[in-house]
Amino acid sequence: MDVVLKRCEVALKLKIILVLHHTTKNNFLNTAATHNSLTVIPYTSRVKQEWDQFVDKAINATFLLKRDFMEYHQDRFEDASLLFYKKEQLVAVLPANSVKDTYYSHQGLTYGGLVLSRKAKLTEVIPLFKQLLVYLEQEGITQLQLKQLPTFYAQQPNEAIDYLAFICEAKIHRVDVASVIDNRRPLGVQSNRREGVKKADRAQLDIEETTHFSQFWNDILLPNLAQRHQATPTHSLEEIQHLQKRFPKNITQFNVRQKGKIVGGATIFETATTAHVQYISANAKKQELGTLDFLFDYLINTRYANKDYFDFGISNENQGRSLNTGLNYWKECFGARSFVHRHYLFDTSAHHHLDTLAL
Repeated sequence: MDVVLKRCEVALKLKIILVLHHTTKNNFLNTAATHNSLTVIPYTSRVKQEWDQFVDKAINATFLLKRDFMEYHQDRFEDASLLFYKKEQLVAVLPANSVKDTYYSHQGLTYGGLVLSRKAKLTEVIPLFKQLLVYLEQEGITQLQLKQLPTFYAQQPNEAIDYLAFICEAKIHRVDVASVIDNRRPLGVQSNRREGVKKADRAQLDIEETTHFSQFWNDILLPNLAQRHQATPTHSLEEIQHLQKRFPKNITQFNVRQKGKIVGGATIFETATTAHVQYISANAKKQELGTLDFLFDYLINTRYANKDYFDFGISNENQGRSLNTGLNYWKECFGARSFVHRHYLFDTSAHHHLDTLAL
């Protein structure tokens, strides 16, 4: 009886959502569409809780794809996210924004892509992805850009879309290289990095784990980025503080101090599988003090040793076409090796390639 009532409740909720969408102004991606029992619905705040609960249980998602993270910069991107239902069951979500006739997943996020249920089989993903392309084409979208989730973030094998990219003759328009340590099969640290740890011991450095970001941002990160790269961090101080309050278990700051004075630090984004280094920076004495060697020896071998992966992030510039070889070498001295992060460009008209895929 409880199961029947639950199904009725879900069906009624979906019908209400569909009615609400059909009664709104018919602008781009403001309409729902149903085909072969699959219903595509544009995201609204009414389904925020359902979205977040799905992301929590998905095969290929992290906290970056939850609405409180996605919406910290909502003033910069026109949200065009989608939800996919099979009958009354939510089976996928797509974090996205749109610009003219191009649909992105997602310009404001490191990665995006089609977020799938743990139960999703390839034969179920194929019609789902076809429905996405058909829907976008009908809405006047000609191109779909997908930033795939790097595989080490996924909790199970997750390369169905890579296969469909081949079938749909999608273009790989960008590839970044992330330097990642596989803690399940560690390669070990080279001797030059261990020398840095010895320097730090002699300099009596200390590591502080904190939720306060202002000293690192104002005294280390901002000055370094401005001086060396004429740049600013992706997140302002106010934004990273806001996000940490929303995700206190996922975002942590580590500062390195010498006699109380901050000399360097790192900001870590933690997911189910991976500790990701969002920011690294140190003052001009980092080589003399061994600041970052000391910090990362601790983060890799102690603090996050329980994670499957430790991700230093990319060393690319120029949309992946240039590599900072010195930075990449430093990361690899800790035992990191290369994982690629693919960006695909689909023509939405390519959905016809999927019609004859199954034998």
